[in-house]
Amino acid sequence: MAHPLDPLSGDEFTAVASILQREHGVGTRAEGSATSGLGWRYASIELIEPSKAALREFDNGGAPPPRRARVTCFERAANATYKSTVSLTDDRVESFEHIPGVQANFTVDEFAECDRLLRTHPDVAAALNKRGITDIDLVFFDTWTYGNAVAPPEYRDRRIGWSDTWLRDSAGGSPYANLVSGLHCVIDLNAMELLRVEDTGGVEKPDVMGEYVPNMIPEAVRSASRREPLKPLHIEQPDGPSFTLDGNLLQWQNWSLRVGFNHREGMTLHTVRYRDGDRERSVAHRISLAEMIVPYRDSSVDHYRRTAFDIGEWGLGFMTTSLELGCDCLGEIRYLDAVLHNSRGEPYTITNAICIHEEDNAVLWKHVDHTIGAEVRRMRRLTVSSHVTVANYEYLIYWRLYQDGNIECEIRATGIMVTTPVAPGQQHPNGTLVDERTYAPYHQHFLVARLDMDIDGTDNTVVMTESHAEPMGPDNPYGLSLVTRSIPLRTESQGKQDVNYATQRTWKIVNPNVVNGIGTHPSYKLVPGGAIPPMFDPDSPVIERASVIGHTLWVTPNHPDERWPAGEFVNQSSTDTGLAKWTLANRSIDNTDVVMWYVFGIHHITRPEDWPVMPVDIVSFWLKPFGFFDRNPSLDVVGTPPDMCHTSSTSAHH
Repeated sequence: MAHPLDPLSGDEFTAVASILQREHGVGTRAEGSATSGLGWRYASIELIEPSKAALREFDNGGAPPPRRARVTCFERAANATYKSTVSLTDDRVESFEHIPGVQANFTVDEFAECDRLLRTHPDVAAALNKRGITDIDLVFFDTWTYGNAVAPPEYRDRRIGWSDTWLRDSAGGSPYANLVSGLHCVIDLNAMELLRVEDTGGVEKPDVMGEYVPNMIPEAVRSASRREPLKPLHIEQPDGPSFTLDGNLLQWQNWSLRVGFNHREGMTLHTVRYRDGDRERSVAHRISLAEMIVPYRDSSVDHYRRTAFDIGEWGLGFMTTSLELGCDCLGEIRYLDAVLHNSRGEPYTITNAICIHEEDNAVLWKHVDHTIGAEVRRMRRLTVSSHVTVANYEYLIYWRLYQDGNIECEIRATGIMVTTPVAPGQQHPNGTLVDERTYAPYHQHFLVARLDMDIDGTDNTVVMTESHAEPMGPDNPYGLSLVTRSIPLRTESQGKQDVNYATQRTWKIVNPNVVNGIGTHPSYKLVPGGAIPPMFDPDSPVIERASVIGHTLWVTPNHPDERWPAGEFVNQSSTDTGLAKWTLANRSIDNTDVVMWYVFGIHHITRPEDWPVMPVDIVSFWLKPFGFFDRNPSLDVVGTPPDMCHTSSTSAHH
């Protein structure tokens, strides 16, 4: 039997589409009409997760809650977006509502259809011919979404996209080697019609080396620096892994959690618990990445439109790639597949979408005493990971659980930078020269983690803690006194917080209703990492659409409809309908069910070393127990067997 938090299955996706077809004609074309070719598309189908109360009842032996799905679909002929709730348990549509003035997320099918349209359109061929480009097989069209402020005014009431044009140097070469500067197309995605070709001329193609696949790299470049191959490094677990995976239930070293997946957030973690003695203690109800905003900081003709909402406009789930190729994970690995749907509502499977494995991570704790000798424990961590490819960039997402109760979220960004050719002597103040007459524009990657923490229960309070040096005086003659000051955040306005290096500001999510063994309240501390400033004028259209990036932390009362920090419909949006709107109510966040929204990312001042393929850039943040345990919870970690520790009298002298 499926657990109530298990993602929708392929059969359930098919059933949802069948119910909507039967009751509302979703998928049916108006045959014989002028728009008979324009049917419906499914933008998203996802599980409606049961409430915390319903899950508690189920865990206590109650009946499973109903299986229900949330659907966003749109009728192409009318450019009309609908939201629906479908009960799989009752085989019926519970609601079907038109949402005026919004555009659903871009679909993978639309991206592929745009490419087919543009590479067969005579107006595009004519524009390419003017530049001497005649081999259409070397051309790659990369279609992006619009923000309303930069969309052509005459087309803002349509579902539209815009395209970059790229040229490979040869068959099988990098698709992002050469931007055809100044050539962009505007497409009506519903009619799949080219609305116009925007050609501002561009510049003559420079001679760049944009290849990264070994057999495509010129011999002169390959022979300039040859390193010896590494000798094999084997990760072996002859007795198998130390974790167990039962369906989506993952258990390891006192930890237990459920792994989820949906089209928008991709991988999600649920009901994260830690077994402390004979108690199963709640740490978090649900943690995930809820939005990713990537503004390019270059107002040139090639980049002024380029602000991506990779989660809201596209969906990390839809962009998730299989981990069966290459060396993405090492060790004794277990995989989870993910099931999603195309724009017709038909299911498909991403094999090996999530990788689960253990990693050695050097020393957990150690002390050497001249009498007792050395006591050392090696650190083992459990990593749950997935990789997503969003056009030119890859994001490698790692959630890690540690034996001392820590949780780490690490993001690695890699892939291929967007580049732009420039004319001889032309300035490029908003980017770095990375090849001949070619610069990579500066840009930022803002990620928003949604942290629904439940520390020993649902009702928690977030506390801001800072360190201060006290002034010298009679009680502090040497200026040594360092104190901390903690301020509980009581309202949403107080819950808008910024990182402060000078005071080493952190935030603790505390359960004020429980007392630990040493008389204080259990908590987890959010240790900020990778926090970056927005650096936008307050009136910038980007800030209007994504006010969330204006603060490092937001705290809100938990509400089932408040899931998307910049709003549910960010495709072609003009204003932030998420946190900026919700927090105007200035609701209480004191000793209640709260959500923390943590904003972090990469301030990418591009480098020549990032070209033609970018080594990973790594950012992370931590959730660390603070008084959650009465002492070091990893005291019971078993030491390494003596025969596994290699020593010699010779090595001791070197």
